[in-house]
This record gives sequence, structure tokens and C-alpha cells, in this order.
Amino acid sequence: MMFILLLALTNLGQGDPTNPVELGDVHWLRSYETALAKSKSEGKSILILFQEVPGCSTCRTYGNEVLTNPLIVEAIETHFIPLAIYNNKAGSDGEVLKRFNEPAWNNPVVRVVDEKGIDVLPRLNGNYSAAGLAETMVSALIRSSGNAPVYLQLLADELSAKKRGTQTVTYSMYCFWSGEALFGELNGVIKTTAGFQDGKEVVKIEYDPTIISRSQLDKASLKLQCKVPSNGSFRNDDTPKYYLSNHRYKKIVMLEIQKCRVNSAIAEGQDPDVFLSPRQLHRT
Repeated sequence: MMFILLLALTNLGQGDPTNPVELGDVHWLRSYETALAKSKSEGKSILILFQEVPGCSTCRTYGNEVLTNPLIVEAIETHFIPLAIYNNKAGSDGEVLKRFNEPAWNNPVVRVVDEKGIDVLPRLNGNYSAAGLAETMVSALIRSSGNAPVYLQLLADELSAKKRGTQTVTYSMYCFWSGEALFGELNGVIKTTAGFQDGKEVVKIEYDPTIISRSQLDKASLKLQCKVPSNGSFRNDDTPKYYLSNHRYKKIVMLEIQKCRVNSAIAEGQDPDVFLSPRQLHRT
């Protein structure tokens, strides 16, 4: 499902089709000096991708699967100065490689540096996942400016939870629309699904046990007098995310975690925009 979602979300990206496959859809600068100047003038850190171009399967996969994620592309292009350095080329690329003591002919490495070329945080090496890059960007933005956009934090939360492994629990209640609104706002809840089980309305919850525990979910469920049903067959409701499905944002392609938060915000009369990226909102 995540793969299908990312395919749909690619329509939100603004990638360069002339990019080598190893660079994905990001518009990268290729001059270190230009990146330093832009970093100083715009007050943004530089995100440097040290990449083998043309590269091995790991390098190509990183470009194809990580650097085409539209929310990652948007975050790199919006909140950083993107710079690509080929680690298998001489000349100016080789000079930057030596400056940072990066190995040549290497798998992808990401560094975030300030306007003076000083590391904002440790380099990302050996982790070729979208979760790793999203977490790195969140940490870098918090380190340099004190905060990161909510959409990027949500992306990191969902990707990291999927990578670590999630758990599920199902609660029955008098109204699963209210149930989705209740559980969807909780930090650590990744996905909610309204449906029927044992002839009752239920909400199936997928959550990250490293962020929220089953006991915490049980405590929250008391607000709706929820009960845990037996392990009967589950059938999805025809109108998932009821409040979102009746809102003008229903056509926006979102992460599952974004759907949870937006649906809950609408149900509570709060502003859902905070959970979406500017490019997602632009398509409304």
C-alpha cells in the first residue's frame, strides 16, 4: 500500500526528468560554492548528497525509491539548499569529496552542513531508507531552526513505524466515525480503519508501540466506552474517514497518518492545513 501511495503522490513532486536516475526528482545544485552562497543568503542549511553517478543498484534504488518520494523532494527543495556531489568524478566533485573526507565510489551519503560547510549533525551513512532521510531532515531542521514542518514529521513517523514494525488493535463502539476522530489525533497512531466485526461498528488501529502503548490506547478508548471485540472477520465501512470524506480536502492524496490527523481536525473544528505540505494544499 505504501508503494501505491507513493506512486500516486509523485504527481505532487516537481522533479527534473533530465536528472540521472541516481538523483531522483530533486533539483540539485552542482556547485559547492554556489550552495554556500545560497545558504548564506537564504538562511538554509545545505543538504549534500554524495552519490555515485552512474551508480550501482544501491545508488539507483536510492534515487528511484527515496529521492522520488514527493514529500521528501518537497522538503529538500523547500527547507534546504540541495547539492549533489558525484563521488566517482574528479575536478570540482573530487575537491569537495576531499574536503569532507568522503570515500570515492561509495554508496549514497547525506550530509547537512551550514553556510560555512560545518556539519549540522552526523552524516547519514549506511541507511538507504526513506525513513532514514526523513528522520535526518527533521533532526537537522530542529537543530538549526528549532522546528520542522509537521508534514515532514508525520512522514518520518509513518516511515519509521513501518520500518520498525507496527501493531494493531480493534475497538468496538457506538459510532466508528467518532472512533476514527478520537484515535486519529493520537501521537503514535499511524492508521485507522472503520468497519464491522461481530455485527458491531469497530475501528481498527495501527500504531507504533515505541510511541504509544496498548494501555494508553485502552485508556483513550474509555471516552467512547469502547470494547475489544473477538477475533471475528473484519469488513471495511463504505465511508472511511467520514469527516474527511465530506470535506473539500478529500481529493488530496495523503499519507495514512495525514488522513488520521486531518480527519480528526475536521471533526473537532480545527484547522487541518497544519498537517499538509504547501504542495499538497496547492492542489486543492
